[in-house]
Amino acid sequence: QVQLVESGGGLVQAGGSLRLSCAASGRISSSYVMGWFRQAPGKEREFVARINWSGGSTYYADFVKGRFTISRDNAKKMLYLRMNSLKPEDTALYYCGADLKYGSSWYADYWGQGAQVTVSS
Repeated sequence: QVQLVESGGGLVQAGGSLRLSCAASGRISSSYVMGWFRQAPGKEREFVARINWSGGSTYYADFVKGRFTISRDNAKKMLYLRMNSLKPEDTALYYCGADLKYGSSWYADYWGQGAQVTVSS
C-alpha cells in the first residue's frame, strides 16, 4: 500500500507563488513516475506535470509550462510542485499521484487526498 499526503496549498493573489509538497510512505518505489493533477469545480481531473524516477525527465501540461516546476527527493520520499505566476484559473484541488502511466491520457495508480489552491484576482 502507498500513502500520499499533500501540503502547502492555500490562498494567494494572482501573480503570486506557492509550493506544494507530497510526502510518500508505504510500499513506494523510487522507480515510480510521479506527478501532479488538479481538479477545478465542475471539471474533470486533469494532468499537470510528471517526473521520472531520477528527476532527469519532466513533462508539463501546456497551460503550466514556464510557470510550474516539478521536482522530487527520493531520499526523503518527497514530491514538490513550485507554482509561480499563478492565475485565477489555476484554482483547483491539486492531487499528488504515484506510479503514473499513460493510456489515452496520464493517470496514477495511487492518489493523495488533495490540497486546495485558490488564486484570487
